[in-house]
Amino acid sequence: MRIGVIGTGYVGLVTAVCLAELDHHVIGTDVVREKIDLALAGRPHIYEPGLEELLKKNLKEGRLTFYHDLDKTIKDSDVLFVCVSTPQRPDGRADMTYVEGVSRRIAENLNTYKLIVEKSTVPVRTSAWIKRVINLYRRNAEPFDVASNPEFLREGSAVEDFLHPDRIIIGVESAKAERILRQIYARFADKILVTNIDTAELIKHASNSFLAMKISFINLISELCEKTEADVELVARGMGLDPRIGPQFLRAGLGYGGSCFPKDVRALIHIGEEMGVDFGLLKEVDKINTRRIEIFINKIKQALWILREKKIALLGLSFKPHTDDIRNAPSIAVIRELQKEGAFLRLYDPQAMNNMKEVFPEKEPELVYCQSPYQALEGANAGLIITEWPEFQAMDLTRIKDIMSNPILIDGRNIFDPDEVRKQGIEYYSMGRK
Repeated sequence: MRIGVIGTGYVGLVTAVCLAELDHHVIGTDVVREKIDLALAGRPHIYEPGLEELLKKNLKEGRLTFYHDLDKTIKDSDVLFVCVSTPQRPDGRADMTYVEGVSRRIAENLNTYKLIVEKSTVPVRTSAWIKRVINLYRRNAEPFDVASNPEFLREGSAVEDFLHPDRIIIGVESAKAERILRQIYARFADKILVTNIDTAELIKHASNSFLAMKISFINLISELCEKTEADVELVARGMGLDPRIGPQFLRAGLGYGGSCFPKDVRALIHIGEEMGVDFGLLKEVDKINTRRIEIFINKIKQALWILREKKIALLGLSFKPHTDDIRNAPSIAVIRELQKEGAFLRLYDPQAMNNMKEVFPEKEPELVYCQSPYQALEGANAGLIITEWPEFQAMDLTRIKDIMSNPILIDGRNIFDPDEVRKQGIEYYSMGRK
């Protein structure tokens, strides 16, 4: 099976490497030359646990290569996985410019039968547009099929998720397309669910929006807990013991971020509007998530009163641990709000600082990047836990108390036990707990 993967971002690069690990011959391509050059050198442009090792292995064993030339990738492949970006427009719609552009290029380079597989998260009915574009711009009568195979890769565990999936959704409209995708995923035959294309396209948006709803729900409950003597951690534990609910995504905190949840919630709202379905429920989910930053900033003000020229350490910049991705990261909104207040910021993250420097260049003393959490906390008037990296949970609280000007921690992810922190003489604030 000769498989082309178009787009080597987070989804595309993991998809290309892992398909090669499944013994397929894979060609990856991208319009950004630097990504391809790095990939050919065995160096992924993103941080993802286990990815670099598998990239080097499959390059060496000859199952994986990368082209700069999109047209050649199309011509040399039997199956094309479309993994290009579908960014959010200002009104919440998914921008399908890149999908349309790739569809045109496929049309212009059809030389044999191709199976075109939507891997990017796309609005329902996108397959109809892809087929229309290809039929409008094709130069010959070579046959093709379009299918949907949405990804369910969590950043920080994407390689594990691909190679040990809980489900594989295949949306098809021909027996040939189904047969080919079943061959590609033969190792996971018992995990495959076959649907029509519209259903497959909708499953991804529906799944992410539901998970975002769970996060916003427990964050709303945490607001109520703070007005009472209730503890949101115990509320969530009690809820999660119900097998109909489960414990996943019931962690109160700063809210969700990343490239999927915010974008997919707003996209589904817009899809509903276009089709006459009122997704007011998801509008509230989005509103609650946005409000988490305001609540967190108010906690900082509660602790420090005036923030101007206060030294504040931010621990964690990526939107979640085990990734360097800062897209829609809560840290960005927190930094901007603290900058408006005139605070002096000291930032640290194990993986995401290079990416964050592109958004917030270093400028002493207003904003400084540090080499360890302790360096960030040294002399600080407050320390903020923004991302729940295991490194932070393992910090020495006695050392933290000794090096901070004011031993104050505002924990946006509830990684510490309040009693343990306060025993060390540290003033402690968390989310939904006293």
